[in-house]
Amino acid sequence: MTAVARVIVDVPSRETDRTFDYLIPDRLSGWVEIGTRVAVPFGGRTLQGIVTGLGADAEVELARMKPLEDVLDAITPLSSELVQLGVWMSKRWLCPLTIALQAMLPAALKGRAEKYVFPAEGAEWSDEETAQSGGLLHALRKGQPLKLSGLLQHYPEHGDLLRRWLLDGRLEERQKVEDRLSVKTVQTVFPSDAETLKRAVAELPARAHKQREVLAYLADQPEPIGVQRLAEAVSTTPSTIRSLAERGWIDIRAVTEDRDPYADRDFPVSLPMQLTPAQAAALLPINDALEQRSNEVFLLHGVTGSGKTEVYLQAIQRCMESGREAIVLVPEIALTPQMVERFKSRFGARVAVLHSRLSQGERYDEWRKIREGRAQVAVGARSAIFAPFSKIGLIVIDEEHETSYKQEESPKYHARDVAVERARLHGAVVVLGSATPSLETYQAAVDGGRPKYIAMPERVADRPLPGVRIVDMREELKLGNRAMFSRELAEALRDRLDRNEQTVLLLNRRGYATFVMCRSCGYTAACPHCEISLTYHRGSHNLRCHYCGYAEAEPKVCPSCESPHIRFFGTGTQKVEEALAEAFPGIRVIRMDVDTTTEKGSHEKWLTQFRERRADVLLGTQMVAKGLDFPYVTLVGVLAADAALRLPDFRASERTFQLLTQVAGRAGRHELPGEVIIQTYDPEHVSIDSVRGHDYKGFVTKELHVRRQLGYPPYGRLIAITLSHESVPMLLSVGEQFAMRIREKAAALGISSDFTEPGRAALEVLGPVSSPIARLKDRYRFQCMVKYRGDVDASFLASQVLQEMGDAVKRGGLQVSVDVDPQMML
Repeated sequence: MTAVARVIVDVPSRETDRTFDYLIPDRLSGWVEIGTRVAVPFGGRTLQGIVTGLGADAEVELARMKPLEDVLDAITPLSSELVQLGVWMSKRWLCPLTIALQAMLPAALKGRAEKYVFPAEGAEWSDEETAQSGGLLHALRKGQPLKLSGLLQHYPEHGDLLRRWLLDGRLEERQKVEDRLSVKTVQTVFPSDAETLKRAVAELPARAHKQREVLAYLADQPEPIGVQRLAEAVSTTPSTIRSLAERGWIDIRAVTEDRDPYADRDFPVSLPMQLTPAQAAALLPINDALEQRSNEVFLLHGVTGSGKTEVYLQAIQRCMESGREAIVLVPEIALTPQMVERFKSRFGARVAVLHSRLSQGERYDEWRKIREGRAQVAVGARSAIFAPFSKIGLIVIDEEHETSYKQEESPKYHARDVAVERARLHGAVVVLGSATPSLETYQAAVDGGRPKYIAMPERVADRPLPGVRIVDMREELKLGNRAMFSRELAEALRDRLDRNEQTVLLLNRRGYATFVMCRSCGYTAACPHCEISLTYHRGSHNLRCHYCGYAEAEPKVCPSCESPHIRFFGTGTQKVEEALAEAFPGIRVIRMDVDTTTEKGSHEKWLTQFRERRADVLLGTQMVAKGLDFPYVTLVGVLAADAALRLPDFRASERTFQLLTQVAGRAGRHELPGEVIIQTYDPEHVSIDSVRGHDYKGFVTKELHVRRQLGYPPYGRLIAITLSHESVPMLLSVGEQFAMRIREKAAALGISSDFTEPGRAALEVLGPVSSPIARLKDRYRFQCMVKYRGDVDASFLASQVLQEMGDAVKRGGLQVSVDVDPQMML
């Protein structure tokens, strides 16, 4: 019986978003299973593909079917469960299956086709050609196919020869899919026994000083050691060591070595803490679900400082004791150092870490550590949800409300939804933790469905939540204070400096100034490729677009009218840092934003310095607002608290309340009491006023009332379709056609467009309208928003319409982006 592999090829388009059948050659029959990466011929090329099914029947005649060329892994990288999850993701977020599956692989395994060349059988070259090739033919005749790219690099002057010989058939070309990275190997010395080494020392001539030293060193320490380390230990060269191997006294072999990002760190062992009654009560239903191996989802709603992390740790301990594995997601890289320390201290080498600030090699080795069963816990950011575990018992999502769990590029998945589906496939438990749960999660919990609600309303040891003062900056202006610090915040800062306590300052912007404007003619520096103002960065003396990366030099005069009166307006983190130094001479400030944390390990470096009290103030953007726990932070200040309230996003109020509540929770987490000062021009706004009393439920009640009236989540769902093109008329035409077709399909199914009638299924299409950022990278952008509720398969309708319009869209050169349940309206 002929074996057939059903393969999804790595071509991310709607036309190829289906499986293709390939014969499995006998030589590969034992290596191919669901999830195997394979090299396949496709349209004259060799591409990477992933096997999604096996069978004996095929869609095409066997005579026309091509065989698999190769299997790319000794151990299959994707389990059948992950392939099944990828199929679900592709349907849930309307993306090609290959994109969903590629998202699960580390970058090192995202293979690319390499071209190899070798002499054709019977090919001959004249003596003149041999001489002319300058060593090229000699390299080719060694018998091993050589990379074409490598030959062009080593023999750049002979590219025309290579091309001519390929065209006349004397050279043949073969394609092979190769990984971007491989495992790291270290040349390692394996010494003979001590007696043999001592005899060898005696046999060596007296002048062979270094060889004798190497053998003596190995006789005293007969453990395997890397060649380079051994050479450094005895101050010699690797060639000296290799000469001993040639004599047979030592053996040198390549040994696989993990690129451990924390190899130079010692984590002190920590033991489980005595739980408070609230923590014990929260842990009980989680442990019960783990014991019963039931698929449950819990919302752990605990105020900042209530001890949620210890609950996570003890639940994971119970999970590991049952022989299963756990995944812990944290929202931002800035949180990872503290989380890594807590989990490594408790569980040691059984923890693998996955986040984007690791090198590709380090991520790959941590991924291998999981796949090979050497880790039971994975801690990381969003993509760690795809950790290749086979026996998942628990998934924890800390700060579940965070927008960073939603990927903004295809596949536009939300890690929270993926976690719930993956836990269902494993029969595992999911814990969603937050002090400020998203409205969708909270409403689902209090409605009595999933998740189950667990409250932790008090801090550990009954420590009080910090007092919150709201400062109306309009009144400060009336009193003549034009500084960026109110009088109350300035006084509180001086007080902390006098008492040798620490402060966290939040400004939800980076750079030096938010925009640059000429006071003579009104010119504003804008990106030539995007409809957005450029931000001034003083350190590099340039203006930068935070969307496409365009940069230009700082202007000395107005580019429009040549006036010298060009000024920097708004406030960025760099400007605040400067103002602090001016107002408080000698103050020690650590600034954390995207500009100061680009280097690897920079988050950990700055946070360690702050923990060691080598700075008085930690100033930053959102990354300083969440998850940080420092005992001497007694003051939190918020500048421009209302900066995000005017964004064209129905979640703006919710995001502002969450951010302010989270940053307020950094103060007074230990013995010293805390205080929070929030500066705003809109103190009456519900999202700011509710922070004063840490009143989550009060805020939610008011915000849900508004959402219900408008039919927005959690009372409805959204699909955002963004169209981009160089021509505005083309965008309007296609956008109107899309909206009309969806409306027609919904009407044909009897679905109402009226959201005013409670409880009835409804679908409404808003737009097309210009996107909030109307132009990016020289392309105009229009948006249609599909709003729906009830038993409506809006994803299927949108997918149908896009498929019907596919040819027209492709011919017109439009780009279409679909975002199911979008988190950002930009």
